[in-house]
This record gives sequence, structure tokens and C-alpha cells, in this order.
Amino acid sequence: MSTLFEEIDSQPSPIGDISLRRRRIPVMGDRDIYEVKLGDEFLMSSYFVDGEVALADCGLRALSGDGLSVVVGGLGLGYTAAAVLKHDNVGELLVVEYLPPVIGWHQQEKVPLGKVLNADQRCRYVQGDFFALSACEAGFDPDRPGRKLDAILLDIDHSPRALLNDASKPFYSEAGLTQLASHLIPGGVFGFWSNEPPDAPFTELLRRVFPSVEVHEVDFHNPFQDRMATNTVYVGIL
Repeated sequence: MSTLFEEIDSQPSPIGDISLRRRRIPVMGDRDIYEVKLGDEFLMSSYFVDGEVALADCGLRALSGDGLSVVVGGLGLGYTAAAVLKHDNVGELLVVEYLPPVIGWHQQEKVPLGKVLNADQRCRYVQGDFFALSACEAGFDPDRPGRKLDAILLDIDHSPRALLNDASKPFYSEAGLTQLASHLIPGGVFGFWSNEPPDAPFTELLRRVFPSVEVHEVDFHNPFQDRMATNTVYVGIL
């Protein structure tokens, strides 16, 4: 096994083989880069996390008060969840993840942020389909069906149009987002990460459901392509 590349784990899942890899690219610094792949498709790299962190920070910036209850949809490498936990006014975090291997990587601390999430008693993993849970009245907390939340932050699909699974398509509609909003308290926040620049039709869709909508562009340098790249964080406030 090369010291520059290691496949830490690979397991089948209902939507394809999912794998966790670690690599080191000497010209990009002396540090490990963790990657998650679904089949041949890259889902996430620890080299680019600006958008994932901004999802937490932009979403929670719109809230006040203490003891906030937050759901993060999509665990990935844990960067959004860890950024949520840096906010002292968060009282509880539920991380909803569809794929058991991804939860296992964190529980077994095969990824760096697993130790951070496991050590924080505010954090709880929920294995489940975020989109199915959003569509049902019971909602996201299996211990408290029907619970209303302060914030729901979503980082699963690449964008509102580039979906990992077509089964999530109904979520990206006025009816789907209205149902999602029913799980929030008045004044609650829905945050959504996209790998693409701002999407005007999606912004308009959010405005049909949420009285206030913010669109944040997150720019960062992509050294692989030697150019600037843009992620988008959408924030809908009830």
C-alpha cells in the first residue's frame, strides 16, 4: 500500500458502492486528504470544505437564543456537523445519514472529525432517509415524533438539479419544501448547500415557501484547476 494513497473502507449500499479513501499530494502540503466516493463519483473531499462550513455558519447566523435544536442532513466527512457544534448556543444536533457505513466511519473514528463529533454529547446520529423523514409528519427525531426544530441544514445532493438519487426529486418542489418547513418552529431556518453558483429558479421556489430568503456565494480557490470555484448556501427563514 502506497503511503500516498489508501482505501480505508469500501462497502455496498442501496445506491451503489461507497468508499472512504485517504491520499497525500506532496505539492499541496504535508497533510492527509480524505475523500468519499459513491461508485466512480466523488461526493466529498476534505480539501474543499468552505461551503460545508458556511452552511452551518450562514444558517445559524439567522437565529438567536440558546439551546437551539439543529438537524444536519448528510454526514459526509462531518464538516457541517462540526461547524454547527462550534456554536455555543446549539443545544442538540441530530445528524441524519442514509448510509450506515458513513456513520460507522465516524463512530469508529476512521475520519478525523469522528473523534470531535463522538466527544460532544450534543451530537446524535440518526440513520435514515432525510427526504423520507422530511415527507412524514413524525419528522427527524425518532425519540420525539412530531418535534419542531430551530434549524434544518441540508448537504446531500450536489445541487437542486444534480441529484444523487432521483427518489429525492419530489423534495425540490413547493409541496416538498412546505412539508420540510412544517418541521421548523416559527422563525426557524432551512439551509441548503449547492456545489453550483446561485440558481434563480430554486431561489424563487424558496421564496414561495419562506418569507425571507438569503443567497450566499462561497468562493474558494481550486488548486486542481488553478481557478476560483463557487458554492452556494441558501437560507430560508420562516
